[in-house]
Amino acid sequence: MKGYLSHAGVAVWSFLTNKIIGVIMCDVIYEDNQIIVAIKPQNIPTQGDESGDEDFLSQLKGYVKEKYNKPGEAYLGLVHRLDRPTGGVMVFARTSKSAERLSEQIRSGEMEKSYFAVLDGTPRLKQARLVNYLKKDEKNNIVRVVPQYESGAKEAILDYRVLETKDNKTLVKVDLQTGRSHQIRVQMSNISCPVVGDQKYGKDAKKCNLALWSTILKFTHPVTKKIMTFKVSPPADKTPWKAFSIDKYL
Repeated sequence: MKGYLSHAGVAVWSFLTNKIIGVIMCDVIYEDNQIIVAIKPQNIPTQGDESGDEDFLSQLKGYVKEKYNKPGEAYLGLVHRLDRPTGGVMVFARTSKSAERLSEQIRSGEMEKSYFAVLDGTPRLKQARLVNYLKKDEKNNIVRVVPQYESGAKEAILDYRVLETKDNKTLVKVDLQTGRSHQIRVQMSNISCPVVGDQKYGKDAKKCNLALWSTILKFTHPVTKKIMTFKVSPPADKTPWKAFSIDKYL
């Protein structure tokens, strides 16, 4: 399934005040009684955090509550996350059993997640696997590459492939083999090719949206067992994406 959206205007329900607090547009690609697949906008958290900002999980719960007239707080299981500045396709579970089964697919590596990114610079190798050990500084919300045996280090593995290069900017496809915090951003910065717009890990990053997008999601439906693949293009009319022929690689 390739980026066909259902733009649904729904009320946002606050479970703290028990009132409608606004209306959002949910980009829902697919839904049934077990799962919802939707596009997370950039620059909002996947779930509530200390900032108190409106988060994507709460927005989708409001969507389910409004559309299906659910009493109280609607259940929606969060099985994976995207960093706040990253946008793209995500799957959520509508039942606890589906959440458990999807989570197991992630643990076993059965769920496939691919990203498109635009890098500042060009990797030395056109295609490679990057293996590093990462450690998160929770206090400062930053992740570092560390020696393998340092306390708290976690293995991070990704495969990348160069798709296009223009004006010292490079479009790459990244297949994640592990799901560490800030993983793609840190590992690409570590080979001196930070993601364009990365204010945290790019030394000379210009102020623009992070050029990192969850593009392809493939998993087994938790009940029907059907293989499901969803493809969502990055915002092709925005810089730096518009410099590249995105659709030919989907």
